[in-house]
Amino acid sequence: MKKWSLFVMLYGCLCSSVFADTEARKTLDFNFNWQFHLGQAEGAFLPDNTQGIEWENIRLPHDWSVDLPYSKENTASSTGFKAGGIGWYQKSFNLSQSDVQKAMWFEFDGIYNNAEIWINGHFAGGRPNGYSSFAVDLTSHAVVGENVVTVKVNRTAYNDARWYTGSGIYRDVRLIKTNKNHIGHWGVQVLTPKVSKNKATLAINTKLVLTDLVSQKEKELYLDIRILDPNGNEVETSSINVSKSHATHIDSELSLQQPQLWSLEQPALYTAEVSLRRKNAVVDSTRTRFGVRSIAFDANRGFLLNGKSTEFKGVNLHHDAGAVGAAVPKEIWRYRLEKLQSVGVNALRLAHNPHSTDLLDLADEMGFLVIAEMFDDWLRPKDKSVVFLSDNAGQGDSVKSYTEHFPRWAERDLTDLIRRDFNHPSIIMWSIGNEIEWTYPFYNASQQWDGEKKDYHGKRPPVYDPARVRQEFVKNKGGQVDHLARTAKYLSNIVKKLDLSRPVTAGMVTPSVNFVTGYTDALDVAGFNYRSQEYDAAHEMYPDKPIYGSENWGTWPEWKAAKEREFVPGIFIWTGFAYKGEAGPWPRKGLEISLFDYAGNKTPRGHQFEGFWVDEPKVYLATIDAAKSEYQYDENDGWVFNERAHPIEKMQWLRAWEWYDVDDSWNYQLQQDVIVHVYANTEQSELFLNGKSLGKQSISDDNNRILFWQLPFEEGELKVVGYNDGQPVAEYALNTHQSVASIELTSSKKQLQADRYDVAHVHVRLVDKNGNTVLNHDDSVSFRLAGPGILMAVDNGWQNSVQDERADNILPHQGRALAIIQSTDVAGEITLRVDTQGAKPALITLKSNK
Repeated sequence: MKKWSLFVMLYGCLCSSVFADTEARKTLDFNFNWQFHLGQAEGAFLPDNTQGIEWENIRLPHDWSVDLPYSKENTASSTGFKAGGIGWYQKSFNLSQSDVQKAMWFEFDGIYNNAEIWINGHFAGGRPNGYSSFAVDLTSHAVVGENVVTVKVNRTAYNDARWYTGSGIYRDVRLIKTNKNHIGHWGVQVLTPKVSKNKATLAINTKLVLTDLVSQKEKELYLDIRILDPNGNEVETSSINVSKSHATHIDSELSLQQPQLWSLEQPALYTAEVSLRRKNAVVDSTRTRFGVRSIAFDANRGFLLNGKSTEFKGVNLHHDAGAVGAAVPKEIWRYRLEKLQSVGVNALRLAHNPHSTDLLDLADEMGFLVIAEMFDDWLRPKDKSVVFLSDNAGQGDSVKSYTEHFPRWAERDLTDLIRRDFNHPSIIMWSIGNEIEWTYPFYNASQQWDGEKKDYHGKRPPVYDPARVRQEFVKNKGGQVDHLARTAKYLSNIVKKLDLSRPVTAGMVTPSVNFVTGYTDALDVAGFNYRSQEYDAAHEMYPDKPIYGSENWGTWPEWKAAKEREFVPGIFIWTGFAYKGEAGPWPRKGLEISLFDYAGNKTPRGHQFEGFWVDEPKVYLATIDAAKSEYQYDENDGWVFNERAHPIEKMQWLRAWEWYDVDDSWNYQLQQDVIVHVYANTEQSELFLNGKSLGKQSISDDNNRILFWQLPFEEGELKVVGYNDGQPVAEYALNTHQSVASIELTSSKKQLQADRYDVAHVHVRLVDKNGNTVLNHDDSVSFRLAGPGILMAVDNGWQNSVQDERADNILPHQGRALAIIQSTDVAGEITLRVDTQGAKPALITLKSNK
């Protein structure tokens, strides 16, 4: 079989109060009026035992680590120089007599980590995994009147991951109230086994909880389904009598005529309203969105969406969002996805753990393809970047991780990921792991090279020779059985029990070994991490296995390798946005190796990939002191790259991920030699200095598709013009800037919803009298907010900034800063005043509407 085909339609999970409740079911926002205590508080879960505890009033989502100062003490550079600890959350709420007769549960979208939950002093559940969503039943512990829920979060292992995790109840919480007989938690799954332009078959499986049939005198329960099209019009219905069989899993089949297919260009979303009814009374009801689409992976043709060949213009994303940490409002995700979409991104790999349902909802709405991933570790922990990056790594209990819980909890966590996210049309693959091979060094040692062996980001790919690889694998103590193959098969089987409509994948770093030893046998589609030079050999040796670039350097050769091969549907760059952690030494809190920095400013890499992934003509230029440039001109060889020019010798290996040290600047010493980078997708580019042409160059694949000029600095305007068919079609200019004269403010929104969740990003740009960005301003920017808004955080986008992001001021970086404003529940005008030395205060006003 050379074709691995799937057909599916999706989205549907028991979601939040986005949808209207019926009288039968109430979904309550449980994010407000919590109390929090950081530190030991023995017995805080016991009633009347909290008098001596100092509680702070907070709202959820809440990440206590992001509120703490950056520090080198009791922190780890791999997780962003932020502390962990133990945190306690508590909230009181009232229940009526009718409430306690119902089925009730809490939905926790994410608690990092080792959560324990008590209701009225009774232990009710918990979860060690910090990324898993889960439900906690409170029916048996509920009382009439005041109730108390207490949550303990234990993140004393502050170096438990390779990136910033956050700490606390950092995602939403809901309280669900419904009848004893009800639709189960995450109990609706929607599939389309047959999809065409003319008709789609819907297969809907509903899980029921039927605990109170005796009291139903009529004993007539019906499962009703209404299908609403993207415009809200009813297009199909069904009704099944379920009381006779008492079945708890009900299969319903419906059909849609002339369905609107979910696609990247038109992400049409239907709604399934599923109700449990007793005669004329609704017992329980939920609403679920889904999309109608087919997906197929073909070992020769790549990925097909609705039968159409589709490229992955993808990025990896971590779950934090810069200054707000892990507690990310939905509108911040929307802002970030809009930024990514603007440069052509159409696919997301959610590294390396379950992400929020808010992000997935937006991916459905906006038209992104998603790889949903569960694990970065299995049975053995990774080194948490101790060897490569960390200058304060921690040891002992501080580095304990999820691997201690994996044998007991892996099946439950993976199951809950799939059940929660089953119906999102954006999800096209389930990933069971990332670079697990690093935890067993003999996998890397078993790779074979012809001639001199290069390291993993060298130029020489491993040899695909099964006999040689098997021999090396045995010699390097791997034995005859692949340790990873057994676990991968175990995890793959869990996925396939729940979902046969999507393939199983993983991100691999030693595919030449894994194909031989059995790991890839557990995968339907093989993900290659930083192994683009192995595509051809893998495809030739294993022609029936679909492959793709699951993690890639953000460079032209990586994109070119996929673009030139139909059997490789695309790549996922590391990363889309800068993220905290996996960094060091101090004060490098994270890695800005992305298309956008922490604040959402487009990086030079982002400009270049916009030229690759967006059809509109594009030119961009950046500059660097010639003495510091990694590219130098040689009279014999032309422009050549000297990677040894990188200044941080300790982290030389990281150079493969980093960009060149260029600036969006035209400010140097007079006659200083400057090298100009031009990134363009036009046929030719011409550079001008103060109106004088410095010559044209044609685009080529040389030097990562970068054009170079070297010239002595002269004040004025440096401009590049792009030409197609001899006609100018794009331009970009830099001007020598003077001192700061004014402050320019722009907001991502002019109006906010007064719902306590909406967010606006206000960007600050310091400019001179001619409107040029002033890159070297060394005075802080201060923010003063008036009106019904909250200054959530400030940022400057820089990976070396360890300033307090919860303050009302920040030192700008390259003339830029950011204020993130969140609405309250009050309507009115929100005014932000921004001050800095040398400029008049700037004001911007936003409207908050009910």
